Amino acid sequence: MRLMRYLLLAALATVCMHDAQAQRKKKKEKQEDVKIEKAVDAVASAVKDKLKDDKKKSPKAFKDLIDSTNAVSQSGMISVHKVDDKWYFEIPDSLLNRDIMAVTRYSKTAAGGGIFGGEEVNRQMIRWERGMDNNLLLRSVTMVVTSPDSTKPIFQAVKNSSSDPIIGVFDIKAVKKEPAKTSVIDVTEFFNSDNQVFSLSSVSKQLLKLATFKKEASFISKISTYPINTEIRTVKTYNVTPQQLTPTPVPSIGQYLPAGLDAGVVTFEMNSSLILLPKSPMKKRIFDSRVGYFANQYATFGEESQRSDTEVFAVRWRLEPKNAEDAKKQQNGELIEPKKPIVYYIDPATPEKWRKYLKAGVDDWQVAFEKAGWKNAIRGEYWPEGDTTMSLEDARYSVIRYFAADIQNAYGPNVHDPRSGEILESHIGWYHNVMRLLRNWYIIQAAAVDPKARTKKFDDELMGQLVRFVSSHEIGHTLGLRHNMGASSATPVEKLRDKAWVEQHGHTSSIMDYARFNYVAQPEDGITDLFPRIGDYDKWAIQWGYSNFPDASNAQAEKAALNTMTKEAYKDDRLHFGTEISPYDPRYQTEDLGDNAMKASEYGIKNLKRIVPNLIEWSKEDGESYKELDEIYGNVVTQYRRYLGHVIKNVGGIYDTPTTYDMEGPTFTTVPKATQKEAIDFLNAQLFKTPTWLLDQNILNKVKPETGVEAVKALQEYALTALFQGDRAVRLMETGISSKNYTLDDLFTDLEAGIWSEAKAGKPIDLYRRNLQKVYAEKLISLLKPGRANVQAIPVGVTYGFSTRSVELEKTDLPSVARAHLESLKTTLNAAIAKSADKNTRYHLQDVSQRIKQALDPK
Repeated sequence: MRLMRYLLLAALATVCMHDAQAQRKKKKEKQEDVKIEKAVDAVASAVKDKLKDDKKKSPKAFKDLIDSTNAVSQSGMISVHKVDDKWYFEIPDSLLNRDIMAVTRYSKTAAGGGIFGGEEVNRQMIRWERGMDNNLLLRSVTMVVTSPDSTKPIFQAVKNSSSDPIIGVFDIKAVKKEPAKTSVIDVTEFFNSDNQVFSLSSVSKQLLKLATFKKEASFISKISTYPINTEIRTVKTYNVTPQQLTPTPVPSIGQYLPAGLDAGVVTFEMNSSLILLPKSPMKKRIFDSRVGYFANQYATFGEESQRSDTEVFAVRWRLEPKNAEDAKKQQNGELIEPKKPIVYYIDPATPEKWRKYLKAGVDDWQVAFEKAGWKNAIRGEYWPEGDTTMSLEDARYSVIRYFAADIQNAYGPNVHDPRSGEILESHIGWYHNVMRLLRNWYIIQAAAVDPKARTKKFDDELMGQLVRFVSSHEIGHTLGLRHNMGASSATPVEKLRDKAWVEQHGHTSSIMDYARFNYVAQPEDGITDLFPRIGDYDKWAIQWGYSNFPDASNAQAEKAALNTMTKEAYKDDRLHFGTEISPYDPRYQTEDLGDNAMKASEYGIKNLKRIVPNLIEWSKEDGESYKELDEIYGNVVTQYRRYLGHVIKNVGGIYDTPTTYDMEGPTFTTVPKATQKEAIDFLNAQLFKTPTWLLDQNILNKVKPETGVEAVKALQEYALTALFQGDRAVRLMETGISSKNYTLDDLFTDLEAGIWSEAKAGKPIDLYRRNLQKVYAEKLISLLKPGRANVQAIPVGVTYGFSTRSVELEKTDLPSVARAHLESLKTTLNAAIAKSADKNTRYHLQDVSQRIKQALDPK
């Protein structure tokens, strides 16, 4: 019985267990089915969404998107359509992968930030290309490296190393197949955004204290399109960086615009020009450091080359004959007109009385282009104010823009094709207050000779001619010409006083120099031609840059022809180029004249001495303060200081004359010893001997509460600091290894002979000289522990920039020579103390002697 019951229970338990397992299995299978069902539904939903998205992204028929009844359309390089509040670009396939230059300029700016409507904001080369999935990509193109032959393997290596960033991705909204295939994209959000290529850079925003882009207060105001360009006008608003209160002053980058402080936001209007670059770039003209052109460069990798090369080419306009017949005429020496002349428009915002002078500054360059075989190659024109198809911001037009600004300046930039150096356009910046700068220059440099300069306000003809000269200078920059700071050094100083010679040649060979007016001419010379003009160098430089070489098959063949021309030109000093960045060549300086700075500066100072007693009379106006007098007197001091700087650069100077293997003579030569000694003699006579002529108390007591003692000391200290600079000492020590050259010991000896003359002669020393002598002793003592010097050099054959080496001056002869001179000076002072009867002189000598003693033997 018990056994039967046990077996029965066991059987029931087994059945129950099997039943439970079956239930669990069934439940699990059901759960799995649910999971599978959900997965299938998810996949189906994803496929459905994908199909829906694809249908949504699939381009429409053109007529379904751009309905002629509600679209405002324009045809051009990029056809533009406006439908309601949307802007569409119609990009033809022929435009894909073409290089386009994007130039963004301010149209209107907030006041008070030193930025003005018409000035450039940004420029960048861009390129449209087809994307992967019914879209177009917009890339920003940066040219750093290139390979000349796309068929060679190295071309792919270069391509792999220079991927261009994608700055925009655009779904193709519609496609048109006739007459040529085009893709329609919506550009509304792209241009109504803060994309850097078409807006402000991050640095610009920091300088203007701008924070986030305020999209709701920004919009596209207008888009216009033309055969080779498209213009986008936008309004962009930015929040201003919040001001912060701090218990102590904190360094801050940039400055707030007044409108930003008032409203917390700043609004600009900008115009972006998209200019189609030529399918075939202009033939490059290889840069030559013997001729002063701006240049572009990038690294090139050739299949057969054994190293990478840097291709450097000049920036210039494209001038071409109209046809083969004209080309032949030009080759035979006949002047011809170019297919497309260079035209500069005068901003209609320019006051009417100055327009003709700005235009004349452009037209003055015609004579230079004739030297290169062209007639009517360049001209100025007045802006056609009634022509609504033209815009001042349109990058097809070059314009001299007039800015209502108190900045005393003007500038001449250009926009060029980075592939070839071809100049596309220029917007010259002309600030209203440049006339103030011109007035001050002309009074200080010419009033001793020209009676018309002896007044507070110049007549319109004189000011107009000053405007014309600056206009010509800035136009020169936009033609590709750099400053030629060596041009004025080709004129012998005494020729600057020769009336007939100046009338024939001008006082400098280039208007691209900073050789403003002939300050060397003396009243008795009778010279009235005081202005710079298009000179011999300018004509030669234009000939180099714009002559045609039809027989030259490529840039290298052209380079050989140009080299022959350049070697011949360099036989004439007036055709030499002097770089504006030389740290050691005294021929290459700003604001200087002539081939000898000491002689020219002496003549200049004679004229300043004539001017100073008349400054009150020439600046007076009843009821006005002496602010005008203060400004003009300050300009006299500045001019005097310039003369000192011109002289100082001769000390430790090295002449740097660009040469090539096929030219004779060295590139670098030391300034002769006699010339360097002449420079120190000049400083001893014209500066270290107190320039009392500058201390006109009748002027000083009207403009300053002091008598000029500290002002004179500041000028003298400036000169001594410059003379004792570490890089100058290094050059003097290195060139001084030859006994025929000026040495560091010569420098200290010649300075001490002038500065300490009273101590050696046993004479009383006045306050001005005591101050000077203390400064000298302090400077000499500092050379016992001179630290390091960064010595700069311009690498031969380059466009810009320096190579720099660091020299530990304590490991050179500098502290040794300084110590020797301090020992000698201490002996001189101790001997003078015993002879001195003047109390202040004795105190001074004892003090300086003790300072030297402590420096030589510190305890």
